[in-house]
Amino acid sequence: MGLITCRSAVWAATVSVAAILTLEAAQAQEQRWVQIEAHRDLDEALSRARQLNAELGNLSGFRLPSEWFALSIGPFESEGDAFAVRRQLRGERAIPADAFVSNGADYLDQIFPEDGSVAMPADPLAALEDESAEDVIGDIALAEPEPEPEPEPEPEETLREAQASERALSRDERAELQTALQWFGYYTMAIDAAFGPGTRRSMREWQEDQGYEVTGVLTTRQRAELLESYEAELAALGMQRMRDDLAGIEIELPMAMVDFDRHETPFVHFEERDDSGVQVLLISQPGTQATLFGLYEIMQTLEIVPLEGERERRQNSFLLTGQDDDLRSHTFAQFRNGEIKGYTLIWTPERDAQMERVLPMMEASFSTFSGTLPESAGQASTVRRSALMAGLAVRQPDFSRSGFYIDATGTVLTTADAVAQCGRVTIDEAYNARVVAMDEALGLAVLEPETPLVPLAFAQFHERDATLGAEVRISGFSFEDVMSRPVLTFGTVDDLQGLNGEDDRMRLSAEIRQGDLGGPVFGPNGAVIGLLSGQPQEQGRVLPSDVNFAVNSAAIRSFLEAENISSGTLRDDVAVSPEMLTRMAGDLTVLVSCWN
Repeated sequence: MGLITCRSAVWAATVSVAAILTLEAAQAQEQRWVQIEAHRDLDEALSRARQLNAELGNLSGFRLPSEWFALSIGPFESEGDAFAVRRQLRGERAIPADAFVSNGADYLDQIFPEDGSVAMPADPLAALEDESAEDVIGDIALAEPEPEPEPEPEPEETLREAQASERALSRDERAELQTALQWFGYYTMAIDAAFGPGTRRSMREWQEDQGYEVTGVLTTRQRAELLESYEAELAALGMQRMRDDLAGIEIELPMAMVDFDRHETPFVHFEERDDSGVQVLLISQPGTQATLFGLYEIMQTLEIVPLEGERERRQNSFLLTGQDDDLRSHTFAQFRNGEIKGYTLIWTPERDAQMERVLPMMEASFSTFSGTLPESAGQASTVRRSALMAGLAVRQPDFSRSGFYIDATGTVLTTADAVAQCGRVTIDEAYNARVVAMDEALGLAVLEPETPLVPLAFAQFHERDATLGAEVRISGFSFEDVMSRPVLTFGTVDDLQGLNGEDDRMRLSAEIRQGDLGGPVFGPNGAVIGLLSGQPQEQGRVLPSDVNFAVNSAAIRSFLEAENISSGTLRDDVAVSPEMLTRMAGDLTVLVSCWN
């Protein structure tokens, strides 16, 4: 019985060891690594391992049977996990294109981390806790399995073989190769599936950059590598065709970098995903060509459109680009059949290379169909930027004053102080304007919009002097850009000259604000009898708040005639009702803004 018992114990111990070995072997077989580099020199391998570990983390180094040293990320619990990490890192171009998944069978001594903190699975015998079984086994030696030699790569195709395999490609496969070469910036011509001089040149450039023999004909292995790299990049961007039925737009977007957020006229907002630094706006609103041009001007005041960049406004579309140290943006919009549709791509500088590839895909895929986001109230020239550009930060002007149209092409008269030392001047914060005439003594300036406008009304001046004691109405943006329409202020004519007897001024009794300066002063019959200039600078004196002055219509007309600028007059026998005057004042008064 003793002999039987002893043999049973040995058998049981042997079975236990075999079971543990089998379990550990199975676990080892499941583990996978992403091998990214191999070096012949140990010091070079260790130096590179430290650098990669700082950049990527989870890096280990092992000696190979060939006496080279492998640098790998891992281990991972499954082959799927390893391939997922490899795909992601290759998509980010953080590891070489030829990095591969290894089962670690040929990994021998661990060389990194140098403190041994990451190790291969422990010796199965170390897991045995039964010391009696160890005594029974004695000096039984467990033979380590011979590591399988790393398979030799198949020899590269000869030029003749590569040409033969290329001839077997279908039209779609040839077009796909051109698309991949185009994606990486090697091929710049049309995708036509014809391998002409342009395609051959791009193939040679790709081979040279990858360190291959430059032949202009890709081998089977090189074609597979190129397409795999292209697919990995697409996966990293997550390009998907998106259709928004409410906006009436279909377009490919990098959905791995953005998420749909909301509809807010005139935009569909896609905000950044996982701190990608990328945003997308789809533009959709009903309107006219004038609405398109207004949108073009207003969008240039948004913080998402940096000041430096290409600006191009065509008859029925526009292009806006912007760039600075922190931001880039690209906006396209077009007007067709009463609808304005477009898109804006916004990104941070580190995404430049990726967005150079995304933009052509967005442009090529952009299509529209009937329907727009609900219409906003008002027109571009009368809607505040904060209302039209809801949800987006805008650049603020240094200050704003008032002005008014004096002809049918949108010429504006305002106070000279409103435009002095301004880098840019806008009308209604939507239209860029330039100063074409100025009289510093009178304090007058004439603005001409860069694009001719068609105002709903323009000023008609009174041919005669104002009447002392007459009631006047002053139209102006009292609160600057806070309100979208001008405010009417009532007052009276207290004197027909300035404090020092100036005959080009008249004194008014009216409580006004800084934003009103430059606005028109209307007489009882609706004619413009002056331009509000405010209080003169009197050193050591402060005038009552209701004492203000205006340049009279005679001085204004003389100034305009001297500058060959036409203006209209209102006959004495024409009278404008208060209701009509209120509407007319709102149509001809504009907000003049100074930007620096």
